Amino acid sequence: MNEDALAPVTEDAPLLVIVDAANVVGSVPDGWWRDRRGAAERLRDRLAADGVPGRAGAVEIVLVVEGAARGVESVPGVRVESAAGSGDDHMVELVERAAGRACLVVTADRELRRRVTELGADVAGPRTVRP
Repeated sequence: MNEDALAPVTEDAPLLVIVDAANVVGSVPDGWWRDRRGAAERLRDRLAADGVPGRAGAVEIVLVVEGAARGVESVPGVRVESAAGSGDDHMVELVERAAGRACLVVTADRELRRRVTELGADVAGPRTVRP
């Protein structure tokens, strides 16, 4: 799947939901550090099955992974992008490319939240996608 393939920016483009995998996985001390890739895959699978709770309408979910979780594959309903460097920088780039489109970034990282809101994105915490 082409990692640059965001849905075209139109009035009816689905909400782009960018999920900070490392931040969301790290929000619950469930042993994720023993298998970072497996934890990212479980998050991906939960997103594919449940979508984004409380969000009506179509969404395009992009899960950004970095470090030991790089290489997690996309599945129907969730595109996974492996950040070559900083996951935060990659998410900012995704928001920049989606200019003019409704975008929600799921993270608790304060600096990332500041950066993406300056670009017009909305933000939500990890509980948005974690049970």
